Amino acid sequence: MKLVTYRTDIEAAARLGVIEDGIVVDVAGFGEHAGLDLPDHMLDFINLGPVAVAQLREALHLAAGVWGNALALPIESVTLLAPIPRPRKNIFGIGLNYLDHIAESTKALDVSPDLPKEPVVFSKPPTAVVGPNEPVNHDADMTQQLDWEVELAVIIGTNASHVKRENALKHVFGYSIMVDVSARDNRRAGQWIFSKGMDTYAPFGPCIVTADEIPDPQTLDLWLTINGVEKQRSNTANMLFKVDELIADLSRGMTLEPGDIIASGTPEGVGAGRTPQEFMWPGDVMEAHVQGIGMIRNPIINTTAFK
Repeated sequence: MKLVTYRTDIEAAARLGVIEDGIVVDVAGFGEHAGLDLPDHMLDFINLGPVAVAQLREALHLAAGVWGNALALPIESVTLLAPIPRPRKNIFGIGLNYLDHIAESTKALDVSPDLPKEPVVFSKPPTAVVGPNEPVNHDADMTQQLDWEVELAVIIGTNASHVKRENALKHVFGYSIMVDVSARDNRRAGQWIFSKGMDTYAPFGPCIVTADEIPDPQTLDLWLTINGVEKQRSNTANMLFKVDELIADLSRGMTLEPGDIIASGTPEGVGAGRTPQEFMWPGDVMEAHVQGIGMIRNPIINTTAFK
């Protein structure tokens, strides 16, 4: 299933929906029609665990396009928000997780050429999240090197503490897209959180695809364009540390909880690694794609003038 958070107009409350043949069906309303007590927010649905996913999937199959009194609107007529508009805690970012990106970072970002022996972990605060078509801020007082990184986002579904690699994917609720926007000139003494954690630096969406539809997350093409020109293209098979390894490693020291998000790293083609270097500026449009999930589009806007 493709689950979304949406609103019908600017004043409407955000609600949980599921995409069926180009239609966004309100989950809580459909659940009432189907005799299921389903929530109207994504985090509440994730909290219910795999049983709720199975119940909703079965009910949708039996409904065969009959939604009862549930709100069902063409996707073009609703506004999609980030699937989890406000994560409960910081997003887990993974750095240097594609071999080709390590090579380009060695040349451009003073990164060691040695392969990491363990995942490189940083974080982005919940306030960094924006959804489809929402702007990414370019503040010229803060950065002259605003960069892009397309990533597969992993959403945790059940508590994971000290899990073994072979069991790790059982804890995944689903997958989405995240762009790890980075101000390359704001790395501070080797620390990345300010560079990567400013407001709007985590475009996320357009949906969460439940894990049953992506049984192997290491087979997905991902790519990114700026103003329609392709800048990145790779496949998740090229990750240094695979999704199950990331979950097992993080859960050794931190309990992963339902709704937690792991941004699993980016391949080569970032602006800082290009010759000459390229960065994003107001007026640019960024589009990030992951196979089987979709595309998230975000314009870059000038926020310096708003001060």
